[in-house]
Amino acid sequence: MTSRERIISALKHKQSDRIPVDLGGMDSTGITAPAYNRLKKFLGIKNGKTRIFDPYQQVAIVEKEILKIAGGDVLPVFPEPFHWKKAILPDESECEIPERWNVLQQKDGSEIVFNEAGDIIAKRPSNSWYFEPVIFPLADAKTIRDIESKQEIFENFDWPFFADETIEDLGKKAKYLYENTEYALMVNFAVHVFMGGQLLRGFEQFMIDLVMQPEIAQCIMEHLVDAYIKRFEKFRKFVCPYVQIVNVNDDLGTQEALQISPDLYRKLVKPYHKKLYEYIKKSGVFLFLHSDGSIYDIIPDLIEIGVDILNPVQFTAKNMEIEKLKKEFGRDITFWGGGCDTQHILPYASVEKVKQHVRQCIGKLYSGGGFVFCQIHNIQPDVPPENIMAMYEAVKQFQS
Repeated sequence: MTSRERIISALKHKQSDRIPVDLGGMDSTGITAPAYNRLKKFLGIKNGKTRIFDPYQQVAIVEKEILKIAGGDVLPVFPEPFHWKKAILPDESECEIPERWNVLQQKDGSEIVFNEAGDIIAKRPSNSWYFEPVIFPLADAKTIRDIESKQEIFENFDWPFFADETIEDLGKKAKYLYENTEYALMVNFAVHVFMGGQLLRGFEQFMIDLVMQPEIAQCIMEHLVDAYIKRFEKFRKFVCPYVQIVNVNDDLGTQEALQISPDLYRKLVKPYHKKLYEYIKKSGVFLFLHSDGSIYDIIPDLIEIGVDILNPVQFTAKNMEIEKLKKEFGRDITFWGGGCDTQHILPYASVEKVKQHVRQCIGKLYSGGGFVFCQIHNIQPDVPPENIMAMYEAVKQFQS
């Protein structure tokens, strides 16, 4: 099987020739730049460049040499900058970042990011690896009229301001990769509906809106979905003929439960997910949803509205045991993740313990297809390279 055939086989719930693997197919299945640099050093790889395509999460583009070592079967299709510039990570290793990601270091070791208008849009605390957004464009809106007067905010929301490639450029890239590689291709549409409201209003205010003034929350989600559908019309024309998977993001869970009740999800959020997801599915692609946390209670709803693939399968969250998920939903949805616990095992366990853990996870998920191996979320900066390699060695050894 080619990588593309292997992934498609898994998505059709058929047993493939070996376990399909993803490393870096989208912005939550990859590896952070500090861990990537240490992995390359561990492997003795001195060529290539560590380029960060997601500056907020500090996620690196996985180069073909590393992808081959990991046994990866997926390539991402995402908008990139035309120009990169050198930067230094908090661990003092080198990388390249988008030219328009303008960082200024503060005296306390923290960093702030400016947009082209000179506004501070993100900050990285001195004791953190990651940047957090600090501007919530609709935080002060009081009425629906206030929201609708700022329509331009929705038009470009969730499109990286530091990327220069257009959707037409993505189409050319996807066409080239489709015709010249055998990898499965995932386009990072990467839009949020529920979380989009949190990013526009601020987390706390949007959660209040959902209960106290749902018409505000609904207005925001409606405008977001309409803008996303309009954007996807171009994706459908230029990109979808060449990719097999489209990813969307929307973190709905916490470690203990959904962020909102299942009833509130079904009443206020699900209709907008349904509208967007059903439109995307008309393109004949597989729909990939990234949502962290405990989302067991609404997995049937997600299947109903067209989600084909669930990621990251955070079995460390409450009520997300992988045996139960596989038994109840394994015929209807593909589990893309759940291959290794990134909270407790991958950073801290011994090499042998990592291998044993990965074999156990695969044993619960691989049978009957509907499984693509990936660790739970991105490989974090503190993960030893020995453990990363142990994880992929366990995948290869599982079927040997």
